[in-house]
Amino acid sequence: MRWVSFEKSGRESFGAIVDAGVADAALRSSCQSLKQALAEDQLADIASRLDKPDYALDEVTLLPPLPSPDKILCVGLNYREHQEETGRGGEDNPTIFVRFAAAQVAHGQNMVRPRESNTLDYEGEIALVIGKAGRRVEKENWLRHVAGFSCYNDGSVREYQRHTSQFTPGKNFPATGGFGPWMVTPDHIDDFDAIEITTRLNGTVMQNAKAAQMVFGFADLIAYCSTFTELVAGDVIVTGTPGGVGAARNPPLFMDEGDVVEVQIDPIGTLRNTIVVG
Repeated sequence: MRWVSFEKSGRESFGAIVDAGVADAALRSSCQSLKQALAEDQLADIASRLDKPDYALDEVTLLPPLPSPDKILCVGLNYREHQEETGRGGEDNPTIFVRFAAAQVAHGQNMVRPRESNTLDYEGEIALVIGKAGRRVEKENWLRHVAGFSCYNDGSVREYQRHTSQFTPGKNFPATGGFGPWMVTPDHIDDFDAIEITTRLNGTVMQNAKAAQMVFGFADLIAYCSTFTELVAGDVIVTGTPGGVGAARNPPLFMDEGDVVEVQIDPIGTLRNTIVVG
């Protein structure tokens, strides 16, 4: 199923895409959020009750699939081509940094290029959503802990990212990252290695790669991250961007007012955001 978080008439809720509309799960269960449904292991039971839509898709305002995750763990330099274009990476372990919930927006909402810098860059990525808590997860058990997959644009203010060796400032300006439009459950995906990312800026393809090209795969990332922290339901792991980022182009290509950026991940969907300056 495709699960969404949304706002309708000032009320936040969650549900699933049914017959091209939205079935409101909060009307059919005691859970009021996707995060709660995952934490209480209620998703499968709730899904069985969602037989018809309550609203047309254009009648709701989509939110990030997980609007307030406990953790957003992001992976840097996880494709060889991206390592080569940046001259960084190649360590024996994944590069991990964090994003805050306020640094992300939903599908259809504006991403904000901060007035402090004109170096907002795109980074199309596959997002993993944790469905079952776990610590020290064995690689062979990774899928047991996954609720689903989504599209992510790990928008980066490169100037601030490069102030020091730490990525955090450049990754956490408000509303610089996109997340959505929905979370797709694993049963919707036949081959995890064949998941394909395509990032387009104003209709032109900037990035393209498949999950099989990741240096550290889904199993590696869940095993590694669950070593230093307990993963809990609703956590998000953003798994890294392919080569082709704007900062590595000659001349560099950054996003600005009015640009439209799309992250298409097959077979998940397409995340689309417009850039504004603020």
